[in-house]
Amino acid sequence: MEVVLLGTGAADGWPNPFCTCASCADAARRGEIRGQTAALVDDVLMLDCGPEAPRAAVRHGRSLAKVRHILLTHAHADHLGPQALLFRAWVAAGVELDVIGSADALDTCRPWVGPDDPVRFVPVEAGDSLTVGEYSVRVLPARHKVFRDGDAVLYDVTGPGGSRLLWACDTGMWPAEWFETLRDARFDAVFLEETFGDRSELSEGHLGLPEFGAMVDGLRWAGAVTENTDVVAVHLGHHNPPIDDLRNRLQQLNARPGRDGEVIHVGEEPPVVPHRTLVLGGVRSGKSRHAEELLASYPSVTYVATGGTREGDAEWAERVALHRERRPDSWSTIETSDVAKVLRDADEPLLVDCLGTWLTARLDLHDVWNTGDPAAVHADIEDLLDAWRQARVPVVAVSNEVGSGVVPASASGRLFRDLLGRLNARVAEASESAILVVAGIPISLKSN
Repeated sequence: MEVVLLGTGAADGWPNPFCTCASCADAARRGEIRGQTAALVDDVLMLDCGPEAPRAAVRHGRSLAKVRHILLTHAHADHLGPQALLFRAWVAAGVELDVIGSADALDTCRPWVGPDDPVRFVPVEAGDSLTVGEYSVRVLPARHKVFRDGDAVLYDVTGPGGSRLLWACDTGMWPAEWFETLRDARFDAVFLEETFGDRSELSEGHLGLPEFGAMVDGLRWAGAVTENTDVVAVHLGHHNPPIDDLRNRLQQLNARPGRDGEVIHVGEEPPVVPHRTLVLGGVRSGKSRHAEELLASYPSVTYVATGGTREGDAEWAERVALHRERRPDSWSTIETSDVAKVLRDADEPLLVDCLGTWLTARLDLHDVWNTGDPAAVHADIEDLLDAWRQARVPVVAVSNEVGSGVVPASASGRLFRDLLGRLNARVAEASESAILVVAGIPISLKSN
């Protein structure tokens, strides 16, 4: 199953737009804006559909036109935006849709569906099992409620290929006997809410970090979580510590935070990254993050930092620290401008970030700013391209897209722009894939 996380935030998202706490300030500074939690499975099945979910799908490059089933956990407003059923009816006349959930959740939806709309409401409660298109679904209890006990549920979903996931959002801590219902489930992925961080006392209907850990332990005891299960924390709120601290604490539980827009291949081998990929983008466009996501499925990657260190530059040091902190601990880092040698010697996937700083380093090395003679840099470019073509491992290079800016005022600026533009074009030509990232959205330019 392919799962797209349309959102990974709590009801108020993260950061809360009205809050100035350290956690919200950190998220805003990073540009990590989490919307309300929902997911899209194989483009045909939605797990919850809050008011933000339809627009989130479009932002992440997905269409909801093929959705035929919606599994609703409960009727809280961040999980159920029934107006989506009306908007769908304006363009999807005659297309059947199953809406599945507790009776109370379905009652919230009915006023938004016309008498002739082919929408089938399927009421369920904990303990039910049903077939939903090509999926087998078990309905599980939730320690959560809107108006009454039982009006919120969770879902155990098995896909057509046998992959299996648990959608456990929202719920408080389960009593011990409930774990037995998942004996030996051996989920490929578990999406488990973690709302309150260290403020567990705020609600028994959600999990803080201690309860999240206890839930994972209970699922592990029952054989529902194994060493191969991808445990993903969702429904994340601003009562959590800043994301780096949260990531470290979840890692101790063999879990990780989910990301809005993240694509997870549940129970399947991830798609093969093209052998050579160039990722282009403007400043703060999200190009580095996208490049990292392309290689996220590999257990070990070498990150080639071509910018090196800059003594006394606090802003640059902060940028480097942010990049390092968000990369997995299993990744190693090499700081060098001799990228050609790294490419030739590599025995594991490489991420080269970025070609712009590499070019700057080579211009510095050959004193081109003073001599004005780029002949030695042209030789370096040919050497880099030769190594790029010969690379034996998957390689992703990041570079700045400079062709759309204003003409630089200085001769050195124009020289750099021209050299980098030509370098980008030649690396793209020698690559199987080229991607342009604009406002965080990747656009494929070339795919072989």
